[in-house]
Amino acid sequence: MQKNDQSQSHPLSAAQGRILLGLARRSIAERLGLPCGDPGEPAELSGDKALQAQRGTFVTLKKHGELRGCIGSLVASESIVEGVRRNALNAAFHDSRFSPLAREELEEIAIEVSILTEPVLLAYADGGDLLTKLRKGMDGVILRKGSQSATFLPQVWEQLPRTEDFLSHLCRKAWLPPDAWRRERLEVFVYQVQHFSESP
Repeated sequence: MQKNDQSQSHPLSAAQGRILLGLARRSIAERLGLPCGDPGEPAELSGDKALQAQRGTFVTLKKHGELRGCIGSLVASESIVEGVRRNALNAAFHDSRFSPLAREELEEIAIEVSILTEPVLLAYADGGDLLTKLRKGMDGVILRKGSQSATFLPQVWEQLPRTEDFLSHLCRKAWLPPDAWRRERLEVFVYQVQHFSESP
């Protein structure tokens, strides 16, 4: 993770987003043994240099507006294409919070793909200072203390718009006391995402 390079990658186009959403859905459908159109690899996936760039990715599944699975990678260790394919399968079948997706559920699922910038270490003096430095609706946040860590994508601000609540819930996700962000010295990283969503 970066500590001072805040350069942003060029955003993907809406067309590229549709390609990634199609890839995620096709990957899940293939695993379920469902028809998924052309079985061949679309030329756009191998020929588009932007989609072959290494970036962190998350895939989120929602069923009737409720979370049904979300898995991703914060570190840019593989191409966007490979990350979306792998995380689509993990979100559908390996999110420990949910049972594996069933064949009959797929048509009820709306898929969201998030492409991450490299996380950057955030310098802050104390809990009060941290509250002022996080940008609501813009920053994804990683909290870390030793081996314990957790992240919320920027989209989570929609459910937790108060920064105090956002941080408290994130601490709980990391198995830390809910006020750890205020009382303890935690490593905090921030990142941004570009996300693409299917219509529900």
